[in-house]
Amino acid sequence: MANVLVIHGPNLNLLGSREPEVYGADTLDAINQNLSQMAQQNGVNLQTFQSNNEGEIVSCIQQAANNQVDFIIINPAAYTHTSVAIRDAFLATRIPFIETHLSNVYAREEFRMHSYLSDIALGVVSGFGKTSYLLALEAAVIHCKQSVKQRTE
Repeated sequence: MANVLVIHGPNLNLLGSREPEVYGADTLDAINQNLSQMAQQNGVNLQTFQSNNEGEIVSCIQQAANNQVDFIIINPAAYTHTSVAIRDAFLATRIPFIETHLSNVYAREEFRMHSYLSDIALGVVSGFGKTSYLLALEAAVIHCKQSVKQRTE
């Protein structure tokens, strides 16, 4: 059974009421419930974490290595464009991850088009609202199954 961690960055706790025209009407709890259902259907152990604090996110990534997390899905939110610390945590732990965003960051302000994470991520899913998370989880499941298959061959 694969262990997948989903990390939600700053202000995502306000989903449902925060700029629904950009981020949709779904709450973070609803997104987590959809992820949990999909994970259960795919035999995945799923954990979720949300923080508005960069240091807590870095600590969560570091702890994930100790907790034998196989894969991380992260919506770093505003930290996408500012956090060398989160980037360094991923480089240090070497846990494969997908960067995900609810909105299409490339159709927004110019500063949102730069990510400190995308070049080291396995992939990026952006612009599909809550479905971005589900697509990322589908890709994580496929990646984990392929990794197990390669280790057993």
